[in-house]
Amino acid sequence: MDHDTARARLNDEKEQLHGLLDETTDAALDDRVGANEPGDMQDSEPSLTLEAQDDAVVEGLRERLAAVERALQRLSDGTYGRSTRSGDVIPEERLEADPAADLTADEALEQ
Repeated sequence: MDHDTARARLNDEKEQLHGLLDETTDAALDDRVGANEPGDMQDSEPSLTLEAQDDAVVEGLRERLAAVERALQRLSDGTYGRSTRSGDVIPEERLEADPAADLTADEALEQ
């Protein structure tokens, strides 16, 4: 994948991730506020489960955003398209599927 295409795809994903993070964080805050409002004494398990799910989604989005930002940094550094572990070339097909890939497929399977 040429670097201009990779940069455009990564920047688009970065923007989408920021939007999703904002939405998810707002939803999580709403869930927490609603759980603390006075009202019926009900089982708190569903509320706690929703909070845990929100937290997991936010964490996953943050991890992906960090991966995208690292890929953008590799583009700037001139190391994009090479494994951060071995320095081997990451196949074009893998970068097409995941422009933020930082390992070859075999290396990723080893983790």
